[in-house]
Amino acid sequence: MRRLTVQRVLALSAAALLVAAPVLIRTQAAAAEMSEGAVCDTDANQTFSLTAGDGYISTPDGNSIYMWSYANSKRSFQLPGPTLCVESGRQVTVILHNTLPEATSIVFPGQLAVKANGNPAQPQFDAGGSLTSLVQSAAANDGSVTYTFTAGSPGSYLYETGTDVDKQLQMGLYGALVVRPAGHPNQVNDRPDSAFADGKEYVYLLSEIDPDVHLAVERHQSVDVNASKSRYFMINGRSMPDTLAPNYAPWLPAQPYGALVHIKPYDAATNPLPATIHYLNAGSVNYPFHPHGSDERVVNRDGHALQGQTGEDLSYLKYDLDVGPGQTLDVLMDWRDVEHWNATTNPIPTQIPAITDQLLVGPDTWFSESGYLGTKNPVPSNLTQNNECGEYYHIAHSHALEQATNYGAAFGGMMTVFRIDPPAGCASQ
Repeated sequence: MRRLTVQRVLALSAAALLVAAPVLIRTQAAAAEMSEGAVCDTDANQTFSLTAGDGYISTPDGNSIYMWSYANSKRSFQLPGPTLCVESGRQVTVILHNTLPEATSIVFPGQLAVKANGNPAQPQFDAGGSLTSLVQSAAANDGSVTYTFTAGSPGSYLYETGTDVDKQLQMGLYGALVVRPAGHPNQVNDRPDSAFADGKEYVYLLSEIDPDVHLAVERHQSVDVNASKSRYFMINGRSMPDTLAPNYAPWLPAQPYGALVHIKPYDAATNPLPATIHYLNAGSVNYPFHPHGSDERVVNRDGHALQGQTGEDLSYLKYDLDVGPGQTLDVLMDWRDVEHWNATTNPIPTQIPAITDQLLVGPDTWFSESGYLGTKNPVPSNLTQNNECGEYYHIAHSHALEQATNYGAAFGGMMTVFRIDPPAGCASQ
């Protein structure tokens, strides 16, 4: 397995940003909807067919890793499993088909009265009384099982394997379930103050990979999960800089979901509603995630609105979100132009250093050479300029710095950026 220098990873990051940049120039609403934000699997009857299978994903340092995952039965392998979006209070049916060489299953944490093939979903034991699965499973190679439940309170939830959990969860058997309030698809929960802007919904499914475990499974060798050491840390099955690539990037065929947040500054008249981000932890440790430059308002925890017994708002602003294993947090996020810097009427009191005194890393830059939102200044002719119109880019990453690496190489892993456009947007969009 290759390990790369920091300089090489930065160069790869710059190259990936350059490839992704044209996709961020949105020429029509349909293209924007496909290239950015949450991608939901929906069905009028809320019936979904998933296939547990195997495939490969790629990492930014050139590694190829054998994975297991759930996929829409009509599509090819993907990591993570499809994001299932349903309506609270309605029945959901999930049919699991299993093509893996061992039995597997799905549990739906936070959902009540789940049934498997019409019977209560419950732990399974072998003849000796040992636990074999948390719920009824689909047999190896060609088994199937049908789960049904009534979608619970609005918010985000994991769905994940309930069989040989330590190994199968590490192998990739997990996905996101987003439950929407009945009649209010643009709210996080039943509270009107949880409304978010149309098209500004994002899913951050956080996970980790120990490539040694995956290699052992691929070679049909025994796995010692107690000796596991994760080397890759993912958002939606991707590591930085791949997190910046658009949804369905053709060079990431098995990793369809991007993780770039794209917003404009808050404005009470023209942009009053925030974006929403669903954070879900499918890993084994805490992920302390935060964006630079903005707090986020936590409005839901584990699918429940943060409110008191009489309905009082108990949501809170947080700079660093510590998402525990198996936990989900739903947040509202906007960016506010607090300083209102203006080159004429309210200039920034600090001068940007001359270009000759700056360290411009890599072959390109996303900096506009100006601290004023919506303003671009000249850059050296030998640099490729990816900044369209003076927009801002704020890094967002895990603050456990090991988790912001690709096999130990910095500026990777569980990291992405938030893009803040000028209030008027970009002329190229």
